[in-house]
Amino acid sequence: MDAQYNPRTVEEVFRDYKGRRNGLARALTTDVENFFRQCDPEKENLCLYGFPNENWEVNLPAEEVPPELPEPALGINFARDGMQEKDWLSMVAVHSDAWLLSVAFYFGARFGFDKSDRKRLFGMINELPTVFDVVSGKSKTKAPSNSNHSNSKPKSNNKMKTSEPRAKQPKPQLKEEDREDDTLDAGDDGGAAGGGGGEEHGETLCGACGDNYGQDEFWIGCDMCEKWFHGKCVKITPAKAEHIKQYKCPSCMGVNGGSGSGNNKRARPSS
Repeated sequence: MDAQYNPRTVEEVFRDYKGRRNGLARALTTDVENFFRQCDPEKENLCLYGFPNENWEVNLPAEEVPPELPEPALGINFARDGMQEKDWLSMVAVHSDAWLLSVAFYFGARFGFDKSDRKRLFGMINELPTVFDVVSGKSKTKAPSNSNHSNSKPKSNNKMKTSEPRAKQPKPQLKEEDREDDTLDAGDDGGAAGGGGGEEHGETLCGACGDNYGQDEFWIGCDMCEKWFHGKCVKITPAKAEHIKQYKCPSCMGVNGGSGSGNNKRARPSS
């Protein structure tokens, strides 16, 4: 995206860093309404770019491999509705800071900065507040008050905090002998095996493709309808699942409109 722009001196690289930093900070503070809208979870993996002219952009990653510059964090849009907005913006800010440093180091390495040049460059960088400092309000540059998203979302999130420990427990896949023991126990308790118990310990089917659970596959459970899905079927990876506090499957997202995000998440890791 900046294919023809190559700062070569310490001062030029620092100006490049500062311009990109200002653009990213603006996206996450004064332009947060626009940024929020552009990060639609229904779209493909999106990245947040900052440019030397203090502009910013949400876009797909570069297609060429390797890219001209290091790429920002991929897929920032997927966690947008699964977290409180403040936490989501802070997460994007941290990844943005890491990207800014990687771009500065890339230019320094490409144009042969020696030890003293690198020390001077990162000393100048360290004098500036990070993007995270700006977004979290830790720097002198206070982030402006967020949109109505922040005013409404935490209320629904707080209601579900009490159920967090339950949702992080994965649904067990029992061995054959364990299933037999559970069936006998259920019979002693009044024949409950014919109801919910059988469903809990029977074969798990993907709610999207209908295939069985595989021990080497990553699965994730919907906290609304209690169905389980192959991660690949709903485009969720183990890395993305780490940032989702309450997962809603595509069907539940359509019914509920993505509102009422909580702090729960169920995921079954691949073995």
